[in-house]
Amino acid sequence: MSDPTQIDSDSQITLTRNISANISDVFSAWTDPALIEQWQVDEAEFDAFEGGTYRFVTFGEEDDEADHEVTGEILQFVEDEKLVMSWVHRDEEDDSEFLFVIEVTFKAIDDDNTAVTLVERGLPHADAQTRIFSMEAWSSALEQLAELME
Repeated sequence: MSDPTQIDSDSQITLTRNISANISDVFSAWTDPALIEQWQVDEAEFDAFEGGTYRFVTFGEEDDEADHEVTGEILQFVEDEKLVMSWVHRDEEDDSEFLFVIEVTFKAIDDDNTAVTLVERGLPHADAQTRIFSMEAWSSALEQLAELME
C-alpha cells in the first residue's frame, strides 16, 4: 500500500471552518467519544493519546444498508492544537481498503472562537465525483460540529 503522507496535491482536500466556541471545547468534540457521537458518528471509541486507536461506526439508514465503519490510529495528539489520524475504511463488498490521513488543526481566534482546518490526504479519489462526495461529507461534518458547539 502506498504511503498516504507522500501524495500529490490532487489527492488532498483542505477545509477550514470557524466555530463559535472555546478551543478546548472544540478539541474535546473531536476526542471525547460521547461528544463525537453527537455530531459525527453513531458509535465512537477513541483513545485520546498519541499511539491510541479509534473506531467510528455510522449505522446504515435502511435495513439492507451496511453500517459504515472507520478505524485507525492516532498518529499525532497535541491537546488543543493538532490531531492526526490514519483513516481506514474497508469495503466489505470487494474486500478493498481505503487509507487516508486526516489532520485537524485548531487555532484560537479569541477566547470564544476557534478556526478548525481539516486536511484529508491519501490514496487518490477514483474520480471527481468521489472527491466532491468527500469534500461535501467533511463540510457537512464541520457544519454539524459548528451547530453542536454554537
